[in-house]
Amino acid sequence: MLDEPYYRADLSRIHHLGFSFYANNCAPGVLALLEPVRERDGLVVELGCGSGLLTRHLVDAGHRVIATDASPSMLELARETVPDARSIERLTLPDDPIPEAEAIVSVGHVVSYLPSEAAIERSFVAMARALRPGGVLAVDVCDLAWGRARRGTKAVGWVGEDWGLVTRFPFEGEDRYIREMTTFSRSPDGSYRRDDERHDNVLIDTARIPALLADHGLDAEVRPTFGDEPATEGLVAIVGTKR
Repeated sequence: MLDEPYYRADLSRIHHLGFSFYANNCAPGVLALLEPVRERDGLVVELGCGSGLLTRHLVDAGHRVIATDASPSMLELARETVPDARSIERLTLPDDPIPEAEAIVSVGHVVSYLPSEAAIERSFVAMARALRPGGVLAVDVCDLAWGRARRGTKAVGWVGEDWGLVTRFPFEGEDRYIREMTTFSRSPDGSYRRDDERHDNVLIDTARIPALLADHGLDAEVRPTFGDEPATEGLVAIVGTKR
């Protein structure tokens, strides 16, 4: 599954069913930031749309949205969740071009899934370049504090009506956050199938991002949240406007 290392079918479905709260919590703050974009009917590009949870909020608010993700399984779910999005496309950072837009948004620390800090920086530069003048950036990313806050946690688990998820957290350095996830999904015959995924997240000093973006015409700041949603320790929002 080299073409789909993260979020295969079972984990994508479990994420959609059991972890919608984060996108739902972030939506009011993101929508408030995008109000000027909506007023001028600007195009919104969403990076890492997942199953379309935030996309649903954006479209319902009247935005024209190109929703993108690197996971084919997530994109299948997004097409079911938000069939009325302008388009739903596969896009893999940092190499695939980002469409020009009046806003670029992303929740769920999508850029933290990239393989290196250099790849994360390349992606932020690509976002700045893709934004049109006056365009809005609203993207979250994991800081180094994310790992420090969770060190010592060995494993956690969740159970849904027809699924289970167990996640282990091996520690592999200050700038890495590893999740080894085992999913259990009920088949039509009542039996359960198992799948395993390992997710490697790169943690960065997010205080450096505004200066990087400023070099590419985007004035940005690091915030604890997009709006009034509950803060998550180590997860920050990069919010800015293209000059």
